[in-house]
Amino acid sequence: MKDLYSTRKYLIMAIVVLASLALVVKLFIIQVVQDTYRLSADNNVLRYVTQYPARGLIYDRNGELIVYNQAAYDLMVIPSQTSKIDTTLFCQDLGITKDVFLERMKAARNYSGRAPSIFLKQISAESYARFQEKIFMFPGFYVQPRTLRKYSRPVAAHLLGYVSEVDEAQIKKDPYYKPGDYIGKLGIEEAYEKELRGTKGVKIFLVDVYSRVKGSYAGGMMDTVAVQGNDIVASIDLGLQEYGEKLMQNKTGSIVAIEPSTGEILALVSSPNYDPALLVGRVRSENFSRLSADTLLPLFNRAFMASYPPGSTFKPIIGLIALQEKVIVPSTTFGCSNGYLFVGCHSHSSPLNLKGAVMNSCNSYFCQTFRKVLENPAYGTISEAYEKWRSYLTEFGFGKKLDTEFVNELPGLIPPATYFDRYHGINGWKALTVISLAIGQGEIGTTPLQMANMTAAIANRGYYYTPHIVKSTGNLQGIDERFRRKHEIHIDSANFEEIIQGMEAAVNGGAGATARIAAMEDIIVCGKTGTAQNSQGEKDHSVFVAFAPKDKPVIAIAVYVENSGFGATYAAPVASLMIEKYIKKEIGEASKWKEQRMLELNLTGRAAQR
Repeated sequence: MKDLYSTRKYLIMAIVVLASLALVVKLFIIQVVQDTYRLSADNNVLRYVTQYPARGLIYDRNGELIVYNQAAYDLMVIPSQTSKIDTTLFCQDLGITKDVFLERMKAARNYSGRAPSIFLKQISAESYARFQEKIFMFPGFYVQPRTLRKYSRPVAAHLLGYVSEVDEAQIKKDPYYKPGDYIGKLGIEEAYEKELRGTKGVKIFLVDVYSRVKGSYAGGMMDTVAVQGNDIVASIDLGLQEYGEKLMQNKTGSIVAIEPSTGEILALVSSPNYDPALLVGRVRSENFSRLSADTLLPLFNRAFMASYPPGSTFKPIIGLIALQEKVIVPSTTFGCSNGYLFVGCHSHSSPLNLKGAVMNSCNSYFCQTFRKVLENPAYGTISEAYEKWRSYLTEFGFGKKLDTEFVNELPGLIPPATYFDRYHGINGWKALTVISLAIGQGEIGTTPLQMANMTAAIANRGYYYTPHIVKSTGNLQGIDERFRRKHEIHIDSANFEEIIQGMEAAVNGGAGATARIAAMEDIIVCGKTGTAQNSQGEKDHSVFVAFAPKDKPVIAIAVYVENSGFGATYAAPVASLMIEKYIKKEIGEASKWKEQRMLELNLTGRAAQR
């Protein structure tokens, strides 16, 4: 019995010792190893404060800074700590009314009494400098640094895009974003959001049960540093962009200029325009509403969101296809007696060969040429011939999106044969049914971007690169591979030379040349005028496409001036001035009269756009 008692005593002692050791180990882990328990024992919690990176900068092709950052601050509030503040002084320092103060405090309390939330967004650096001297007088408030976009010149709004706060849909789509974050919208800001946005950091603070900061967690060792976004080099020439916007001031329309050898967009103008700074900061919402209500639609990017009939600027394509299909040769002539059947034309010499038809913009010639394409006996049906014709157009980039960086680019319209089958029955229509397509009218729709791309393809004698707005990014990968891919058009280069001769003659020829206003003394410009029908019942649109120089071209351009009449009247002078500005860097004395006329011209009836 004694042995049993002794055994039990030692067993109990062993259990006590082991339990004590376990307790000591646990206390060691709690007090030394696991710092979180120690923090909890002190009634502390952690506050994670996001460190927002500066967005990448945007430069033009010449290294000139376009978009940079300026400091801004979000004023944060913890409602439970704001019971004893001078609200009158607070409102005076921030330039807000007491009603605004009460409204924002109510929203903050509804969110959480003890958790921080945004009280006032995007306080300027100047306002913050004044406020920070007194911030100690307003317990419960602190400032979180931000950056806002700043612009070196008030131009290129449509091309650049803007930055705005994320919505719920964007947060659900990408977990990177949290409420209160900002994201690029439209243009370069949206297309290159991941490159520009950078990487967020975080600072971790110890706060007590009343949400008062007590210091950095772990001495800041767990903090992460925000990484600035990659810089972007845009393809545009900022000086050319600014000049184009000046020429289009008080006009409605678009300019798109492309470097043919690369597909880089040199200028992209949509008019009316607006100062991109209007959509920055606390005034953004108010300005956005005002711009949205403007009947001239300054927020609408006509360069790739507006679809127009190309008019006579489409005739070079009609000629190219006919040459390739061998239904005409350059010497083929057609007569014109002020039109063809029910399609009218202006007075000019007759008959004309292909070069003369392009030079004089003869409707009759291209109607008859188009008819030969669709009535080609090599094809069994009208639909088959039409689809072959349409396939050439798609190779030029018509009737589809060009796959640019612009997310809202329109595809335009080149209707399939089935479109006409539905209205006229299968094979129940013929060339004369759709003859208006021969002169770029009827059921066809193109964007200024597509027309500039077509012109670049002609300048290149049969190929183009997808138009794009960025030359390089700050990452090692550079631009997307799709912008380096050559798009070949299955038309012989010799056929392009024939058309180019006609476009040269249209600018530099004698009597009958429709675009002589675009001629320059020492630069051979090749161009084509157009007058696009206006379905709204107003004056037709003035259209002009051109490239220069004829050999080794460096610029291809398309200009649309809405509700202004003939292509030679307004679009051609604008295009020629843009070409001269880009190639020569200045406007010579011989062109000063054109420049003054275009700068002073007001087709909107408004005194100013901005």
